[in-house]
Amino acid sequence: MTLPSTAHPLSGITELTHLGVIRVTGDDAVTFLQGQLTQDVALMGDHEARLAAFCNAKGRMQASFVVFKRGADLLLVCSRDILPATLKRLSMFVLRAKAKLSDASAEFALYGVAGAAVAQLAGRSGALWEKADLGETSLVFLHPGAGQARALCCAPAGSPAPQGRQISLADWQWLGVRSGIAMITQPIFEAFVPQMLNYESVGGVNFKKGCYPGQEIVARSQFRGTLKRRAYVAHTAGMPAVGQEVFHASDASQPCGLVAAAAPNPAGGFDAIVSMQTSAAADAEGGRLTLGSASGEALTLLPLPYALLEDI
Repeated sequence: MTLPSTAHPLSGITELTHLGVIRVTGDDAVTFLQGQLTQDVALMGDHEARLAAFCNAKGRMQASFVVFKRGADLLLVCSRDILPATLKRLSMFVLRAKAKLSDASAEFALYGVAGAAVAQLAGRSGALWEKADLGETSLVFLHPGAGQARALCCAPAGSPAPQGRQISLADWQWLGVRSGIAMITQPIFEAFVPQMLNYESVGGVNFKKGCYPGQEIVARSQFRGTLKRRAYVAHTAGMPAVGQEVFHASDASQPCGLVAAAAPNPAGGFDAIVSMQTSAAADAEGGRLTLGSASGEALTLLPLPYALLEDI
């Protein structure tokens, strides 16, 4: 299989209609989220953002967020298809805390900014997970994808859209795949502990903070060296779907992994983030990985764009 280039000069802006916003307000907003998410939001500054997950008691991810402050509130950006259920589950834990959660999706417009458009909008480059406030607009600098800078732009609904060349939502989603970071969507609800999507390696888990749902299992997976599944970026001529199984030639009857994110590559074919057994990934040469079944389209692993945190 001829692989497309790992870099692609993709630059521009697109509205992120597939994402929504949960707002958390109240005196206990920070302490409430501190007890629910995998990341340390108590130490998050006004000019920072965090990648975080919300897990069940077994450490399985029910949602993932880009979290940042907006005034006295905290905003959690997540996939729209899980937002209503996530809002309901999080609200169940509020109890006596002075915190109120609401769906604020209609109050904000979200945009993806890629390539040279990031520096043009911000007036500078930014560090990973830094937040820049441009008037009433917040810009969060994300991990790059396919060699291109990426940022999440959050603006009040009804305000003028960021100016610049337009790119398609599919192109933005492809850059997200090539960043190697998958966000939780409905097809992969409760499918993974954070390390199965490499969240501990990209700033999505803080092992020094206090308890949260599933914290013991997430910590045990890291500190006892029991990680047997990781996320990998792959290319295929097929058309992968999120939640689709991946097989290895050594065992045609049992899947070795699951597609966590996928998007068409502008140069042809599809790219995907696949969470799979490390043993299968280590023996992936020569078309031994296939999509959907043992006779499906071949998958070829691509280099991860970041280093993995070693088991402790």
